[in-house]
Amino acid sequence: MLNRRILRIKAYKVLYGSVIAEGTTLEQAEVQLEQACEATRDLYIYMLSIIPSLTQIAKDRIDAAKSKLRPTEEDLNPNMKFAENEMARLIADDIDLNKLLAKKKLSWAQYDILLKKVMTSVASKEYYAQYMESSERSLAEDCKLFTRIFEEEFDDNQDLEMILEEKSMHWVDDLPYALSWCCRTLKDFADGKSWSLLPLYQSEMKKGEDVESDKLFVRRLLQSSYAGYEKYSAMVAEAVSGWEKERLFLSDVVLVVMGLAEAVTFPTIPVKVTINEYVELAKYYGTPKSRAFVNGLLDRLVQNLANDGAIAKEGKGLL
Repeated sequence: MLNRRILRIKAYKVLYGSVIAEGTTLEQAEVQLEQACEATRDLYIYMLSIIPSLTQIAKDRIDAAKSKLRPTEEDLNPNMKFAENEMARLIADDIDLNKLLAKKKLSWAQYDILLKKVMTSVASKEYYAQYMESSERSLAEDCKLFTRIFEEEFDDNQDLEMILEEKSMHWVDDLPYALSWCCRTLKDFADGKSWSLLPLYQSEMKKGEDVESDKLFVRRLLQSSYAGYEKYSAMVAEAVSGWEKERLFLSDVVLVVMGLAEAVTFPTIPVKVTINEYVELAKYYGTPKSRAFVNGLLDRLVQNLANDGAIAKEGKGLL
């Protein structure tokens, strides 16, 4: 499930927090890393479980309309297509998924205000109207509808963000990635596949003896960054002028340290890939000038380490 970019983000956040906390041991940082990685998959199953909860809101509204003092013809004979969608039944009846949700104490039961707001928004959209007007009833069409809901209703939803931040500090910034996997799962359902818990690391989803472990990658990345932090941060300080040194941001220093640690530790990862990855992270976790700073400094320091023989790559074109 987790690719190397999001694993770098996880390691970055743990290392950044360890530097701020000062007293954090490597063992504690490793535990935090494992929890942060597992939390992303938890968020994925939590968001997937919102499907039957939204469907129940639609059912409740239909029942309420029928109970009105003077119900209309539409109230008495409602369009039940969404309320009876097959996708919600499959999720609600999945024993393994519901065991996981119960074990991790993940439920939407107390968030009916959010669910009602989302359902009201969905019901006002053209894509929903087209779904309801179509005579086709199929799992594939249900999956297509919920894919639109995941793509359009949850991103930048402040009410949802507040709930997720309250439930887990590890879920900050993870929502878009979790939603993308929800959409992939819906495609699998549409293709006739049943649900099963995704492996935590993408390398576990691949076959072949030459597949490198992503779990080992992120652990080694954190370990080498943690162990080499003083050395690499000192290199950063020495490489900038006194004026720049006063304006160094910790986020930039941590990114450069991780870039250097990765370049030294992983002989099969091209230097260009490493630099590009941390430049990308600088766009989201640094200042407006961080991207250029991280790019220039990493390029220079990596070259210095290579000249000193500290960086050795296996294969041509990796350095």
